[in-house]
Amino acid sequence: MVEVTGTAQRQAWLDNVLPPVERVRPGLWSIPVPIPNNPLRYVLVYGLELPDGLAIVDAGWDTPEAWQALCDGVKTAGYDITDVKSVLVTHLHPDHYGLAGRVREESGAWVALHSADAALLRDRYRDFDVLIARIREQMVEHGVPDEEGGPLADASRKILPLVRHVDPELLLEDGVRAPIPGWNLRTVWTPGHSPGHVCFYDEDRRLLLSGDHVLPRISPAITVHPQQRHNPLADFLDSLAKVGGLDVDEVLPAHEYRFRGLAGRVADLTAHHTARLAEILTLVGDGAPTAWDLATALTWSRPWEQIQPFMRRTAMLETLAHLVMLEAQGRVTAGAGLPFRWRAVRD
Repeated sequence: MVEVTGTAQRQAWLDNVLPPVERVRPGLWSIPVPIPNNPLRYVLVYGLELPDGLAIVDAGWDTPEAWQALCDGVKTAGYDITDVKSVLVTHLHPDHYGLAGRVREESGAWVALHSADAALLRDRYRDFDVLIARIREQMVEHGVPDEEGGPLADASRKILPLVRHVDPELLLEDGVRAPIPGWNLRTVWTPGHSPGHVCFYDEDRRLLLSGDHVLPRISPAITVHPQQRHNPLADFLDSLAKVGGLDVDEVLPAHEYRFRGLAGRVADLTAHHTARLAEILTLVGDGAPTAWDLATALTWSRPWEQIQPFMRRTAMLETLAHLVMLEAQGRVTAGAGLPFRWRAVRD
């Protein structure tokens, strides 16, 4: 069971306002950075005090509002943005990686990212035309209507101005300690939400900075994407088991609010996906639906008609991730021809 420790953060979430900058414990700060036009509202950047400055975990989107919030939060902690020595990025998504390049420009900070995500940056944020074309093909393959498929694929272009591309100086690897003076931060590779997603575990302080891997209220998006590993849901469930046994007193996620009860939350997330797999298997039946057909029929947090277009793409790709896992288990199979239609495998 989750016990909320970030009570001010949770109240701000309920009030639909930005939470305050907080000194979580000696030497550790939580800095909310707004995300434009997104139901997640903000990313929680964590500031770690150093003998000669500050390290931050994640950075936010590259927008004027986000940059101002980050600079103001760093100032509340008693520093200037030029005092930031390093940016540890949990994964390559824009709300985590987008401002890393600007921080480096202002302060000379080095940037760290897992090698699996670092390998994807250029195709994702600079030479992106090929990737967008591949996403468009994916929409066709999985039954998205033409009038929606094109705009959904092209929606990725709108994100590009929110990211200042920078190649990381340090490639994070599983089990390796991040070189942050005064902190015992071990990198825990947790693929699923992205191929190179990482958490940071401080055994001395019994803290887990969980990025998007474990959130207190929602399940992170686990999607099949041209840049994803083959079976991202299987990766995610394995990664949940990997962190579930850590000796952790408090979890510091990148969204929503801090909490205790890591093992219970891991169990809840695992149960959620187990139930989703069963729901999809039931819906597949003998009807030969596409992933898009299934997405429109599944239970979501709101009616399908109220889901924003870009989030419909995410919903379809999450549905596909479950289908891929069911296929790997030998429980469904995709027919030949396009769009791919799924059938249950009978004993």
